[in-house]
Amino acid sequence: MSESIDKDLIRQLLDGTISDDDVQRLQRMPDKDADRFWQYAQVLQERVSWDDQILLRLNDHLYVVRDKAKNRIVKCDCGHEFGDYRINWKLHSLVRVRKTLDEFKKVYAPEPACPEPEWQEIREFYCPNCVAQLAVEVVPPGFPLVFEMLPDLDRLYRDFLGKPLEDEAPDWYEDRSEQLLAAWGQKLSS
Repeated sequence: MSESIDKDLIRQLLDGTISDDDVQRLQRMPDKDADRFWQYAQVLQERVSWDDQILLRLNDHLYVVRDKAKNRIVKCDCGHEFGDYRINWKLHSLVRVRKTLDEFKKVYAPEPACPEPEWQEIREFYCPNCVAQLAVEVVPPGFPLVFEMLPDLDRLYRDFLGKPLEDEAPDWYEDRSEQLLAAWGQKLSS
């Protein structure tokens, strides 16, 4: 049986206040304790002001949650909802695009580290509600928005955590971003 860690240690890990000794202890554990994911999810849930069940953390501010209507959506820790998690949440965010060397120099130093404006642009994505920065992409101009992660939640919960989600279905693991873009295109053409 593996050693178990407590929720306070998980809180310290999330806050960046964990001691070096505890980091080494966690790294040296031969097996993770079976309830670590559930403790982690509880700590995350305690940190937000809303009740929707967190299914998975995507980054420092974003989560896939099950809302009151039983939909799986992306939600910011401030409470802003980005919609169906199968649609790239970036399509519903505020976006700042940096295209010039002067704009690049504001976030990159020294100048030789800057991307080349002829070849790349910097896209910064923000929550429309709390304006937290959620992601940054350095991509060629005109490159499609990067859909960083479409998790297969059904498989994660069933095969790795041993607790299948009650709404498991094959269409949950399906990128639906193109459907939204097509709907927007239809609106524009009518």
